[in-house]
Amino acid sequence: MKDWQDLLDERERRQLLRRLVPSSGRAPALAVRDGREYVDFSSNDYLGLSSHPALVAAAREALDRFGVGSGASRLMSGDLAIHHELEDSVAVFKGCEAALVFNSGYQANTGILPALFGRRDAVFADQLCHASQLDGALLSRARLLRFRHNDPEHLERMLMKHRGSYGRALVMTESVFSMDGDLAPLSALLAACRRHRCLLMVDEAHATGVFGPQGRGCVEAEGLAGQVDLVMGTFSKALGGFGAYLAASRTVIDTLVNTARSFIYSTALPPPVIAADLAALRLCLAGETRGEELLRRAAALRDALRGKGWTVGGESQIVPVVVGESALAVSLSKSLADRGFLALPVRPPTVPEGSARLRFSLTAAHTDQQVAAVVEALGAP
Repeated sequence: MKDWQDLLDERERRQLLRRLVPSSGRAPALAVRDGREYVDFSSNDYLGLSSHPALVAAAREALDRFGVGSGASRLMSGDLAIHHELEDSVAVFKGCEAALVFNSGYQANTGILPALFGRRDAVFADQLCHASQLDGALLSRARLLRFRHNDPEHLERMLMKHRGSYGRALVMTESVFSMDGDLAPLSALLAACRRHRCLLMVDEAHATGVFGPQGRGCVEAEGLAGQVDLVMGTFSKALGGFGAYLAASRTVIDTLVNTARSFIYSTALPPPVIAADLAALRLCLAGETRGEELLRRAAALRDALRGKGWTVGGESQIVPVVVGESALAVSLSKSLADRGFLALPVRPPTVPEGSARLRFSLTAAHTDQQVAAVVEALGAP
C-alpha cells in the first residue's frame, strides 16, 4: 500500500500533467505549464509527427468529408472504407497478410489474448512486459508464466519444463521496452518458439516509426518480417496519431473480428484519426521520417549522461536514468523543472522497487542545444 507521501506525490504529478498544454505555434518539443515554457523530455511523440502538416491536413480533410465521429462499432454501421484502407496499409507496412485496427494499445492487448487463448493454454511473458500485455494474459485465463527479462535461455528452460502441460502456448515480449528502452532478442525468442511449438507476439509500440527500414519496427530490422505470428503496435507514439494495430495472418485477423471483445464492443475510431494515421504511414514509407538520426542523438545523450556519472540504460530513443529511490527521482525531476525541463519521475509499481528513474524520451524535435542543456542542468550524482 502506498503511504501518504506517495499519494501526495502522485496527486502532484497528476496536477502537473493537467496543467501541461502544447506550446502553440512552437516546436512539439516544448510545452507550457502555468504560463511558463518547458522543454518536454516526457513525450512519446518521437518523430514530432503529431503536428506535422501532412497529418493535420489529412485529418482536416476527413473531418470535412466524414464528420467528427464514426457513429457505431465496426461490426455495425461504423465500418468505413478508410478503416480498411488503413488496415491494408498496415499489412503492407509490416509484411503480413492482414491487419486489424484497435482503438488503443491497451484495448488491442486486452482483446487479442482472451480471443486466442484460454484456460488450457499458457502465456510465457517477459518479466518487464507492459501492463496491458499482462492484463490481456490474465483476462485470457491462460496460465501466465514469466521469464527473466531478455533472457532466452531462461525461457528455453521454462518451455522445456512446462510446455507439454498446455494446449496452445504464446511467448510475449515488447521489442523496445517502454521503461528501460532496451531491445528484445527477437531472433532468439523466435527460435525458442519454433522449437517448442509456441506462437510469438511482439509489441512494437515504441519501435514503430523509429526502428527498421522506413520505420517498420524491430521485427523488420532483424529480418523477421512475416515470421513473427502476432505483431502489435500503436499509432499514438512515433506516428503521432492514435489507435493501435495487429498484423498477423488472415486467419488470425478474421478470428479476432468475430471474437475480440475490445474490438467488437467499441465505437470505431473517428475518420479524422484514421486519416492522420494513414498520412503518418505514408511519411514513413516515403522515407521522410528521421528514426536513424533520432537514435544517434539518443546514443549521444546516453554517453553524455554516463560521462557525468549517472547510471543510464537503454538502446533506443528512451533513455532511463536509474537513481534507485523514489524521493530522489522526484527531487531531480523538480530540480530540472526549475531549470525549464520536463522529465517526469517513474516510480514503483510502474518499475521494480529500488529502480525509480527519470525517463528521458528523446524526439526528433529536440535540438542538440536542448539535449546538451538538459545534461548540464542535471549535473552529476
